[in-house]
Amino acid sequence: MKMNRILCLLCALMLLPLAACGVEKDSEPSPLPSETAPATIVPESKEPLPTPTPAPAFYHPLTGMPSNEDYSGRRPVAVMLNNLKTALPQQGNGQADIIYELVAEGGITRMLAVYQDPSLLGLIGSVRSARQYYWEIAEGHDAVFIHAGGSPEFYNTKNSKNLFTVDGVQGYYSSKDAGMFWRDRDRIAGRHYDFEHSLLTSGEAITDMLAQRELEEHSAGYAYEMTFADDGTPTGGSKAATVTVPFSSYKTGVFRYDVRSGLYLAEEYGDPYIDGNDNSQVSVTNLIILQTTYVVQDDAGRVKVDLSSGSGWFACGGKMVPITWEKGSASEQFHYFAEDGSPLILGRGKSYVCVIPTSRSVSVE
Repeated sequence: MKMNRILCLLCALMLLPLAACGVEKDSEPSPLPSETAPATIVPESKEPLPTPTPAPAFYHPLTGMPSNEDYSGRRPVAVMLNNLKTALPQQGNGQADIIYELVAEGGITRMLAVYQDPSLLGLIGSVRSARQYYWEIAEGHDAVFIHAGGSPEFYNTKNSKNLFTVDGVQGYYSSKDAGMFWRDRDRIAGRHYDFEHSLLTSGEAITDMLAQRELEEHSAGYAYEMTFADDGTPTGGSKAATVTVPFSSYKTGVFRYDVRSGLYLAEEYGDPYIDGNDNSQVSVTNLIILQTTYVVQDDAGRVKVDLSSGSGWFACGGKMVPITWEKGSASEQFHYFAEDGSPLILGRGKSYVCVIPTSRSVSVE
């Protein structure tokens, strides 16, 4: 009996470790669920912001176009161009920043081509004689006036005021030694011209002359007062796809709006108005038509043109509106005004200014 108790005690002692192990195992806390790593937030894919276009360093004073050079203090040049049918095509006319066309005499017209930077030009011509009112327009730009001869009225003004002009017929610049002008009667391939239609100059010759005479800089205090906008299409204007501008019974100009380029393409004498240097058609952003009084003043049919003030039209972007204008004295520049009296805003680009008699009527389609 005693023996049995001892065996039972031994068995109990042997089972204790197993029981302890079981309790220990059962009492372990259940393992915590594994922590989930924080989600990585991926930003939405975005297109890179466009690099802003830097503002132009400068704007061209005659066209309002962006420019890498500051021309505001530099004098332009104004060149008289022959426009007889037998003298065509002109050369260098397509590069003019502004073309002014007026009646000379007998119904013929001549152009005054204004260039801001002659160093960019090739051949220019044919160069013809001046009239008083062309010189007055050049004066309004503080431009160096380039011509070949002139009317008695013009020479009286030039001599009485002791004006400097670059004359291809009289004075130093008419000599071969000056290197400013020369004649080429075969200046256009396949054409032969009369002597009076053969006088040429060039951008290089003009640039050299300006440097030699120290004429590059504007007169003190001069500034060209014109406002430009990226889109110069007039508000509320009437459609102007084709504008016909009659100067006389001899000459009518036609300007057709090209939607793709946003430019007016010039025509005369029933054909495109061409630059003979590259056969390109003259095209402009701004078409300005000024009406004024022409008065015949001598037996040769030369006229006096009133450039003081008047009315007219402005076409840009395929639309046209009435305007008023004024110039005043010879040294003043043209100022153009909208119907409400505010300064006219031109589109950025070249301009063509037609000055026609009040007796002529413009037609628009």
